[in-house]
Amino acid sequence: MAVKFILTEYVNHLMAQAVYDKLEDNTFTGHIPQCNGVIAFGSTLRECEEELHSTLEDWILVGLKLGHTLPVIAEIDLNREPFYEPVDAM
Repeated sequence: MAVKFILTEYVNHLMAQAVYDKLEDNTFTGHIPQCNGVIAFGSTLRECEEELHSTLEDWILVGLKLGHTLPVIAEIDLNREPFYEPVDAM
């Protein structure tokens, strides 16, 4: 049985949609079009990608904490209210 980590899948799907550009000073910028404000810079493409990944994770956590509507990606909807099983059901 394969274990699924919803947040990891969510981040991976969004990172696959990242757009990168090389700037005039030979540094890089990246952003994720579906996530307003998620942008990063780096002196190398790899550094930019790592910074964008970190920024995206922070953006998701802040969005969840503040109740922002997050994009539904690959049928992963983080906006749904959690469902709690009764304790006696265990």
